[in-house]
Amino acid sequence: MAMNAHDYVAGLVEKGRAAQAIANNFTQEDVDLITAAVTYNLTKPEKAKMFAEMLVEESGMGIAEDKVGKIYGKVWGSYLQMKDKKTVGLVDENKETGIQQWAKPMGVVAGIMPVTNGEATPIVKSNMALKTRNAIILAPHPKCKKLNVVIVNEIRATLKKLGYPEDLVQTCDPEWVKLETSQELMKQCDFILATGGEALVETAYSSGTPAIGVGVGNCVSIVTGKTPLDQVADMICRSKAYDNATSCSTENNIIVFEDCYDEFIKEMEAHGAYMCKGDERGKLQKTMWPNTPNDHVLNRAIVAQNAEQIAALADIEVPEGTRVLMAEEDGAGLDHPFAGEKLSPVSGVQKAKDLDDAIDKMMACLEYQGKGHSCGIHTNDDADVEKLAAVAPVTKCVVNQPQCLTNSGGWDCGYPVSMTLGCGTWGGNSVSHNATYKDLLNYTYVSRQIPNWKPDAVEDFIDADVIAKVDA
Repeated sequence: MAMNAHDYVAGLVEKGRAAQAIANNFTQEDVDLITAAVTYNLTKPEKAKMFAEMLVEESGMGIAEDKVGKIYGKVWGSYLQMKDKKTVGLVDENKETGIQQWAKPMGVVAGIMPVTNGEATPIVKSNMALKTRNAIILAPHPKCKKLNVVIVNEIRATLKKLGYPEDLVQTCDPEWVKLETSQELMKQCDFILATGGEALVETAYSSGTPAIGVGVGNCVSIVTGKTPLDQVADMICRSKAYDNATSCSTENNIIVFEDCYDEFIKEMEAHGAYMCKGDERGKLQKTMWPNTPNDHVLNRAIVAQNAEQIAALADIEVPEGTRVLMAEEDGAGLDHPFAGEKLSPVSGVQKAKDLDDAIDKMMACLEYQGKGHSCGIHTNDDADVEKLAAVAPVTKCVVNQPQCLTNSGGWDCGYPVSMTLGCGTWGGNSVSHNATYKDLLNYTYVSRQIPNWKPDAVEDFIDADVIAKVDA
């Protein structure tokens, strides 16, 4: 009788649990050694290059050189933020409250992964699990299942060489990379760390297993004209073209003040962007969303392809070296698809009278898609930032930075480096922060008696003016 997905996954989980039982007894020195070794071995230049090239070949998406940069940025960055941090045993003690905090592993983690970051995500998620004494079973996207096996085998070889259980990190055999397997993993593991599309994250949260997932990315950036527009255009074009916009964090929508609009478009064109107008805009829209306005389903042939390839598919002639395609939009919804997520180096551009108008347009875009994820603004006025940050229904608000190189953490920003960007309840998520190793820990809180802090009367801690107002 042929094995089914339930039994296949049960076998993986059983091996994971056996390995994790051993990891329960790891010391802090053990996990620090393991994560350092994995980081060093998996980011050797020849391996990073091989992983990047394999993913581009297998998936047909992205740019190998950018993927190498992503490996270093995400793997090194996530390691450095966990290096020397306590994750075993007593990790915090507060004498004033009499509370101790003891860190414990969760067990076996299901690491659900996308194709868009298939080069860095398996390494980062494995290191997060290893730092916290968990086992992890990785479920890759079908378009990066071969690379995933190569990466996991490298991690397992590193563990074996150091004398630790290889089964702390496992993945699905290529023939088992399918929806049923991922669903079983989500049911049978102890925790889910999910990165992927909206449907996948909804499945994670409805699996009955505790989960952290991400929301849809549809980043909106506001350009006020108060900062040098050549620098703004450079940042946006670098961000939008990076790895052919495989990241969900690129500037999908750019809302520009009217008084600097023409100059901004010229600067974008000077940095390799091309504005599609009239018939060209129509052809681009039809190529990207064949069923508009019936749905917002993207044509898979354009996902993470470069701007010139997408233009060719749409039968649009663009200058050689074009990096980004633009299209004007004047609303949001199925009748205005350029206001949504594009997973490609294509940006919708809208005009705004002022900041209030720009925020209104941003809100409309986010209500359509991407609520909870991120937004940005280019300005030299802190009051602009405060007005935006006070009302934006997002977990990340980026100021004068390229979105895709900032939202998931980077070398010149303070966001935690992560492959799983929580979008709060706005995005249907359980967290509002970039998930890190800390999210894979359970905690035991130990209490000791402290001096009694109960007041004698309510008047001792309620202000007299409040009492007067209530009793008037």
